[in-house]
Formats: sequence, C-alpha cells, structure tokens
Amino acid sequence: MPGLAIMIEPFLGTWKLVSSENFEEYMKQLGMSTAARNLAGLAKPRISISVNGDEVNIKTESSFKNTEISFKLGEEFDETTADNRKVKEYAMNKTVSTRIYEKV
Repeated sequence: MPGLAIMIEPFLGTWKLVSSENFEEYMKQLGMSTAARNLAGLAKPRISISVNGDEVNIKTESSFKNTEISFKLGEEFDETTADNRKVKEYAMNKTVSTRIYEKV
C-alpha cells in the first residue's frame, strides 16, 4: 500500500495508557473470564506501533501479558487475544470502551 507509513504516521511510536472507561464491560462482551478481566483491568499497557513494508505491527506490553500482531490494512487477519482466544474480528453488541493513551 503506497504511503502506508505516511498515512499512519500520527499513530507510530510508543504509547502508554492514561485512562480507561467501560473496559470491564467490553472484556465481558468478549467472553473473558472474571479472573482474566480482573488481571487485565489492572494492567497499564504500553503499545508500540510500527510499519514494516506494507504491514502494521502492534506490540502490547503489560504486567498481564505481552502480545504482538502484524497485519495489512484492509485485509482480514487472525489474532490470538491476550487471554489466548483465536479471533478474526470483534463484534461488541454496541459496547463502547474508551482507552486513552499518550505518546511516550
């Protein structure tokens, strides 16, 4: 995809979680266990976003679990969630969770 790095440039870099709203309900809608939700709710993840050719890479590091995904924009991809579920996409029944990050 031409200009991918330019298109997502504002998102590139490392980010830390500043605040979170309705994340518990979001995780519940994902079907996460109570124990996993409790652990994930305590985590303050750092997210690093980078581009390698035509792939976007997102690395998430937290006390709960570290994950990394790579994908091409506009293409479906498989992902293993932090609680080890295999997914293709999230459908949240209109549940909105807002997580605010600031650039490190």
